[in-house]
Amino acid sequence: MPDSTMLQSQYAAQIQSDLDSNVAEREHIAGQISALQEQLSVLENNHALLASMQQAIGTPALPAAGKAPKKAAGTPAPRIPQARSGSKSAGRAAKKQARPAPKAKASGAAPTLRELVAAHLATSGEPRSAAEITAGLTDAHPGRNIAGTVVRNTLENLVAKGQAQRTRQNRSVFYTAPEGGDTSTSAKPADSDVKKGEDAVTPVTTD
Repeated sequence: MPDSTMLQSQYAAQIQSDLDSNVAEREHIAGQISALQEQLSVLENNHALLASMQQAIGTPALPAAGKAPKKAAGTPAPRIPQARSGSKSAGRAAKKQARPAPKAKASGAAPTLRELVAAHLATSGEPRSAAEITAGLTDAHPGRNIAGTVVRNTLENLVAKGQAQRTRQNRSVFYTAPEGGDTSTSAKPADSDVKKGEDAVTPVTTD
């Protein structure tokens, strides 16, 4: 019966393969169990050591992990004391003191932009455009913020007050000191309202 013999041999080979796989899996799991047991043993030894050290220094033992302490019935939760009003007042006063003190205004009377423009016209001796006057004042006074639009408005105000003259050459506008050299900006009381620095002047639209 060759067929039965062959079938028996196949079964025997399959069983042997299953036994080998089973042995290998058992050895693998046994190795994992052995490693876990070793880790557990180390953790238990560390726990015992830490517990003995805690007892030696007199620190009360904490509950084991995962077990929350039971709250006694009827025991109110401790209230966090609120800060007193005096402490709040002290904190506010400290903040006020920490704020920087306002800067004192300079006591020296610096020339206004109107005065600078008039003086520049008086000393230039020839017609100058608003851009040229702005560049000259910027070079002469690098510490001041002199804007071209403010200079142009100042020039137009001087022209309106007769303290400067305006001429046109093609599409360009030039300014000169008035004939006779009267460029004083203090001749009219209305000039006293001009602010120092960049003068707050009313823009004048020119064609």
